Amino acid sequence: MTSRLRFLRRLRRCDDDRGSVAIEFVMWVPAAILFLAIAFVAGRIVMAGNAVDSSAAAAAREASIARSPGEAQSNARAAAEVALSDQKLKCANTSVSVDTSGFSAPLGTYGAVTVRVSCTVQLNDLGFSIGTKTVQSSFTSVIDRYRQR
Repeated sequence: MTSRLRFLRRLRRCDDDRGSVAIEFVMWVPAAILFLAIAFVAGRIVMAGNAVDSSAAAAAREASIARSPGEAQSNARAAAEVALSDQKLKCANTSVSVDTSGFSAPLGTYGAVTVRVSCTVQLNDLGFSIGTKTVQSSFTSVIDRYRQR
C-alpha cells in the first residue's frame, strides 16, 4: 500500500502548477522590454516631427516678413536652426529650403513663401544603434501684398 501511495503522490506532483509563474515571468520580460523600446523610438520620432513642424513654421514666418528673397532665405535658415536648438533636437543632417518665388509677384497680388525643413534624427539612445529617421515638414506663410518687396 505504501508504494501505491507514493506513486499517487508523485502523480499528483506532476500536475502541480508551482514554478510556472517564474517561467511566465521569464517569457514575458523580453517582450515587455521590446514593447517599451518600440514605444520609446516611436515617441522619439513624434517629438522630432513636432520640433521640425514648429521650426518650419517659425522659418516661414521669418521669411515672409523679409524685404528681399536673399534676406528671406537667410532669415528662414537662421530661424529654423534656432527653433530646432530651442526644442533640443540634435539633427545629424539639417536641410532648409526656401521657395521665395512669391517675392516676384507684383504689389497688390498674392505671394507666399514656403519653407521645407528636413532633419535626420539618430535613434541610438537605447545603447545600441537602431539607425536614423529623416523627418520633414513644410510650411507656407503669406507675404503682405501691399508691402514693398
